[in-house]
Amino acid sequence: MIERYSRPEMAALWTMEARFGAWLEVELAVCEAWASLGVIPQADMESIRAKASFDVDRILEIEEKTRHDVIAFLTAVEEKVGASARFIHLGCTSSDIVDTANAVLLVRAGAIILADIDKVLGVLKTMALAHKDLLCMGRTHGIHAEPTSFGLKMAGFYAEFCRHRKRFADALENIRVGKISGAVGTYAHLSPELEAKACAILGLAADPVSTQIIQRDRHAQYFTALALLGGGVERLCTELRHLQRTEVLEVEEGFAKGQKGSSAMPHKKNPISAENLCGLSRLLRTNALASMENMPLWHERDISHSSVERVIMPDSTILADYILNRLAGLLSNLRVIPENMARNLEASYGLFYSQRVLVALVDLGLPRQKAYEMVQAAAMRSWDAKSPFKDQVLGDTQIREHLTLETLERLFDPCYYLRYVSAIFDRVFGQGQE
Repeated sequence: MIERYSRPEMAALWTMEARFGAWLEVELAVCEAWASLGVIPQADMESIRAKASFDVDRILEIEEKTRHDVIAFLTAVEEKVGASARFIHLGCTSSDIVDTANAVLLVRAGAIILADIDKVLGVLKTMALAHKDLLCMGRTHGIHAEPTSFGLKMAGFYAEFCRHRKRFADALENIRVGKISGAVGTYAHLSPELEAKACAILGLAADPVSTQIIQRDRHAQYFTALALLGGGVERLCTELRHLQRTEVLEVEEGFAKGQKGSSAMPHKKNPISAENLCGLSRLLRTNALASMENMPLWHERDISHSSVERVIMPDSTILADYILNRLAGLLSNLRVIPENMARNLEASYGLFYSQRVLVALVDLGLPRQKAYEMVQAAAMRSWDAKSPFKDQVLGDTQIREHLTLETLERLFDPCYYLRYVSAIFDRVFGQGQE
């Protein structure tokens, strides 16, 4: 991933140094397991612990000749360790090391991403509670529907991100497996006991059944969970982009001192963070497709998945980390504009009260279709004349035959639309969380 979208902690997991370091962790864990089983003498194990290391440049130099990165890595480590290196990689195949090391790295990356999601959840909860009763227009098809509250919008996103967190946490547990089972997964030169010991050292479970590799449905679940998370980010940011349109302007991204919005138009303040996050979320979805394409490998293993994962493992985890942190910053610095929300509520002449009038007529015994036609006629007159819907209803003799002035005043109370917001918040955040 390019530096522009890389945060230091996550990016550090995917350097060559870190990748080879994870390989060495796995090799050492296998050696420790062999030693515990009495295969590696204590003196040799002590030598391996003390001397096992590598130089990245030396590995790359050897790989130029071998055209095999794991052999190059092992050769470089053997040069450091000396005679005791004969026990390193004993009985193993390359995928034992690479797949298990990748699991270690994905688990570490996942821990960062879970913390990032928690950060976003914290901001969303704060916003939801702060704006719980702030009326704003709800829209369907982009058209005024009925009022909601801005806090309820945020509570909906909070609930969604809770689901994203759970999906990703489940995927993280599913990827928390290693395999030290040999060339085709039969333990011909190893043992299940050895595998269990080595994996335990690394904080992993042993894959119950593997071939030469860990099956890629585990990886597909991990990257698909990130893709769904990206979809949630894009849904939230699409909402924020719409709400920032000049004609709407119910919220506004923070605009730093000295920031410029356009090279041509000095007046511009664009929703650049929301747009950036929409674009980057598309990459997470693209990489998820690649992870699913990696599932149908030939027989016990081929290598077609390897090149893909060298790209998507760092890129998707680095992107997810960047996206979530930028989103948390966007939300924390978002300017909410209540006066524009109030203005927009009135922009459609109070037509959103139409269903209240309809239901009141039906409750009095009118056939629903008849009541609908009566209210719709008043609504269309309001829209065409650009006059308040309430005035049209008050002047409609058919409707007034059934609804008194006192009843109509009650029907045109905007607070009615907030009457169950507390109940919804209790379901989302738990009772007593406000």
